[in-house]
Amino acid sequence: MATTALLDLHVRGDRAADAPKVIEAILRDTRAFEGCLGVEVLVDVEDSAHVTVVEHWRSLDRDDAYRAWRATPEGASGLGDLLDRPAVLSRYTTRTTL
Repeated sequence: MATTALLDLHVRGDRAADAPKVIEAILRDTRAFEGCLGVEVLVDVEDSAHVTVVEHWRSLDRDDAYRAWRATPEGASGLGDLLDRPAVLSRYTTRTTL
C-alpha cells in the first residue's frame, strides 16, 4: 500500500541562507531511492524556516528501507545540522473509507 511521509523541519536561523540548497541536495538521493514516487517541499508562508518535506512511497516497506539506509554512514544526510530541533516524521497510508 502506498505511503506518504511528512518530515516537519525547523531550520536554524544561521543556516537559513544555505538550507534550500542543502535540502535539495539531500532530496536528490531521496528521489533516486527505489520506491520513491516523488518528493515535494512545502515552506510555511508565515515562517520560511518551517519546512515540511512530503515524500510519496510505493509501500511502507520501501519507506522503511529508505529510513534504514539514512541511518547508515553511507546514507547519512547531515540534515540535523541544519535544524534547531529534531525533525518530526509522520507516515500515512491512503484509505478510501474510514
